[in-house]
Amino acid sequence: MNSKNVWKESNQKKVKAIDTFAGEYIDFISDNKTERECCDAAVSMLEAAGFVELNRLIDKGTKLKAGDKVYMTQMNKSVAAFVIGNKSVLEGLNILGAHIDSPRLDIKQNPLYESDGIGYLDTHYYGGVKKYQWVTIPLAIHGVVIKKDGTTVEINIGEDEDDPVFFVSDLLIHLAAKQMEKKASEVVTGEELDIIIGNMPLKDAKEDEKEAVKANILSILKAQYDIEEEDFASAELEVVPAGRAREAGFDRSLILGYGHDDRVCAYPSLRALIDTGVCERTTCCILVDKEEIGSVGATGMESKFFVNAVAELINLSCDNYSDLLLRRALANSYMLSSDVNAGYDPTFADKFDKKNASLLGNGLVFNKFTGSRGKSGSNDANAEYIAAIRNVLDKDGVIYQTAELGKVDIGGGGTIAYILALYGMNVIDAGVAVLNMHAPWECISKADLYEAYEGYKSFIAGIGL
Repeated sequence: MNSKNVWKESNQKKVKAIDTFAGEYIDFISDNKTERECCDAAVSMLEAAGFVELNRLIDKGTKLKAGDKVYMTQMNKSVAAFVIGNKSVLEGLNILGAHIDSPRLDIKQNPLYESDGIGYLDTHYYGGVKKYQWVTIPLAIHGVVIKKDGTTVEINIGEDEDDPVFFVSDLLIHLAAKQMEKKASEVVTGEELDIIIGNMPLKDAKEDEKEAVKANILSILKAQYDIEEEDFASAELEVVPAGRAREAGFDRSLILGYGHDDRVCAYPSLRALIDTGVCERTTCCILVDKEEIGSVGATGMESKFFVNAVAELINLSCDNYSDLLLRRALANSYMLSSDVNAGYDPTFADKFDKKNASLLGNGLVFNKFTGSRGKSGSNDANAEYIAAIRNVLDKDGVIYQTAELGKVDIGGGGTIAYILALYGMNVIDAGVAVLNMHAPWECISKADLYEAYEGYKSFIAGIGL
C-alpha cells in the first residue's frame, strides 16, 4: 500500500485547519497531564456541547430518543459519552475508544524523607519507561490529596513560570565510569527515581532536630495547602514533565509534548463525537484509565464500567431490558481502538519493517494485529471489517496508512482492542504515529493528528450502514 503524505495533499485551507486544530490540542495536553485532569476537561467539553450526565436521566427514568447526548464517568478517571442515533441502540454502536493515562512517576503513600540535608519524595514509575530518561529534567507534581474529612486538595505545582519545579538527580560524568558500563535498564534504578523537593532547614528548628529540611517542607505544605504528612496516605500525586507542549521543527509541522500516548487519540476521538452530531447509528467515545499497566482496576477497560453504561443506555431506550439485548447490542457494534503506533525513525531503521511501518505525515494509522512477536495478546481484525472501513474513509477522502509496531522478533505492544473484541464486536487499532513513544517528551505530526480527527468522524458517521 502506497500511503499519501497529508501535507502534499492539502490545500491552503486544509493546512490552516490543521494548524488551528493542533493549537487546540496543544492547549489540551499542556493543561491536562493526568487521567483525572483529562476526565474533568472531557466533561467540561461535553457539557458545553449539550451532553447530560446519564445518572440524572436514570434517577428520573427519562427515556432516551434519537439526538440525545449523554455521558457517564467512573471515579473521575474514565468517561463514556454517547449520542443516540436514529436507529435502535440494539443495532449496535460505533465506538471510538482511547486511553488517557500515560507513563509517569507516582508518589508513594509514605514518601517524604530527608537524607543528608536534601528533602525527597519517594516514587515508583508507572507504565513502561526508560528510567534514565527521567533524570535531570524539570518535573511537575499533579494530583489530589483527599483529607480524612473528605476535603479534596488539588495539586498542580511546576507549570506556571513562577512555580518551583522538581527533579531527579544523576551522577556527574566525572564520577560515572562504572555507571557508564551498566546496561541502560540498570543505569538508573527504580529506587533512585526519588524527586528532590528542597534543601532549606526549618528556620526555628531545634539544635537537635535531625530532619530540619523535612520539617520545613512540612511547614510549607501545611501553610500553602493545609496538608499533613499523614495525608499522603490518601493522595494520588503524579510526577510529570514540567512545561507546555511545543511546536517543533523550523516548519512547525511537529508537536513535542508529554502524553501523546494516548491523548493524541483521545482528544480527536472526543472532538469527533462532539463535532459529528447525530448519526444513523448510536455513536460513542470511551476514554479510559490504566491502559499502560494492562487496563486493570475499576477505571481500566477491563472493568464493567463501559458495559454497565451501555446497559443503562438500553434500559432507557428500549422496553423489556434483558442481558440478551445488551449482548446483541455489543456484538453488533463497531470499534476503533484509538491508540498510537511507533512512527518510523530513520535513526533506528533496523528496528522497523519499513514497508509495514507508519510514517509521520502520512495520516491515520491502522494496525490489524497489535500484540508481541508471534502476536501474543493480539486483536486480529477481520479482513471484511477492514474493507468496510477502507470504503468509508476513501469516500470521505481521509488519508490513512497501515502498519505494525516494529519488526516481528523485536517486540510489540498492546491496546484496549482485545478487551472490547471479547464481546464479539469488530475492533481494529487506529491511531497516530509517534516518535519517542513513552519518553517524557514524545513527538507527533500535526497532519496525522488532524487526519485522525477526520478519520474518526468518517468512521462513526459511516460504518455499519
